[in-house]
Amino acid sequence: MIRFMARSLVLLTCLFTTLELHAADGLPAGIVKQKPESGRFVETPAGFMVEHKVTIPGTEVSFIMVPIRGGTIKVGSPDSEANRDDSEGPQFEVEVQPFWMGKFEVSWAEYKSYMKMHDIFKQFESKKIRNIGDGTKSLVITAPSNLYDTSFTYVSGDKPELPAVTMSQYAAKQYTKWLSLLTKSFYRLPTEAEWEHACRAGTTTAYHFGDDPKELKNYGWFYDNSDGRSRKIGQLKPNPWGLYDMHGNVAEWVLDGMLDDGYTKFAGKKLSTADALVTTDKLFPRVVKGGNWDLDPEDCRSASRLPSHDDNWRSEDPNFPLSPWWFTSGESLGVGMRIIRPLNPAPTADREKYWKADISLVQEDVDFRIDEEGRGARGFVDEKLPSAIEMLKKLLGE
Repeated sequence: MIRFMARSLVLLTCLFTTLELHAADGLPAGIVKQKPESGRFVETPAGFMVEHKVTIPGTEVSFIMVPIRGGTIKVGSPDSEANRDDSEGPQFEVEVQPFWMGKFEVSWAEYKSYMKMHDIFKQFESKKIRNIGDGTKSLVITAPSNLYDTSFTYVSGDKPELPAVTMSQYAAKQYTKWLSLLTKSFYRLPTEAEWEHACRAGTTTAYHFGDDPKELKNYGWFYDNSDGRSRKIGQLKPNPWGLYDMHGNVAEWVLDGMLDDGYTKFAGKKLSTADALVTTDKLFPRVVKGGNWDLDPEDCRSASRLPSHDDNWRSEDPNFPLSPWWFTSGESLGVGMRIIRPLNPAPTADREKYWKADISLVQEDVDFRIDEEGRGARGFVDEKLPSAIEMLKKLLGE
């Protein structure tokens, strides 16, 4: 018994040393000591994971994170599932660790807070404020260029409660880096296995509500009920774990690339989340999950996969090189994102791999657009950024 208690104490101590501490009582954000009397929670050695609201520092914009329990999931769809795509099989098992996930898709209110960094970084550079140096290189992010033509990206509108769309996977990853450095918590895109685990919420049916596509109208916006546009986040029913719009509205970026033969290399295996992550040296195709407002019900199933496309998603981009931050055509109008925060975050030294451009072509395009064309911007992010922005506003007389 003493040995068991000692091992438990060591485990608890190790877990706390890797979690970001924010609350006044020294607990990580979203962790409470006492078992909640109501609401969803996930019990862990560190305490009880609970739903919590996060305000983006320096703004009045907030978002809500929902606790997702760990567990083993079968990724992909079984051979018997109706309308199964070849890329969805064969099924394999993944052991998923607990995390928090955005209750809603990232909204324009949230994403525009990041988009504003473009002009702010440009002003910092002009005023020679917060110059990037050796001590800040690990804190550098890029901010997306201002939209060349808003009529495409905002075809469904740009109201704060609408989901943000048409960002590239690279831009989505840079958003999570910006948010992480500002809040001192580790945010990233989910892996495909994590996304599917959260979407299914313990179910094994085609949708988290069952197998009948006729019920989709109660949970998601798709071709038949969307009236040809995305809708405000959180208007329909959530899944069993409290996540909204997991089926339809906008499809959501994950970290994975898509292989030509689906999950063949994983067949019959049980993997960790890290081992199940598909890395790639190709820009296209990459995986987007959940379907969107312009797709049919079968394309919004838990296992469905939307591959990103070069020609279809950026064929109308007038720039060269093509924008590394924005898509300009086709299905990209229905592509957005949702973030997660792992209970046990990656070590600081390993976090950049979740945020950076993972192939040289993207980084080369980013560097050319910023350094040669002056579009897009770089700056570094830390807890002092909000006060620096306020000082900038005073200098500019705003």
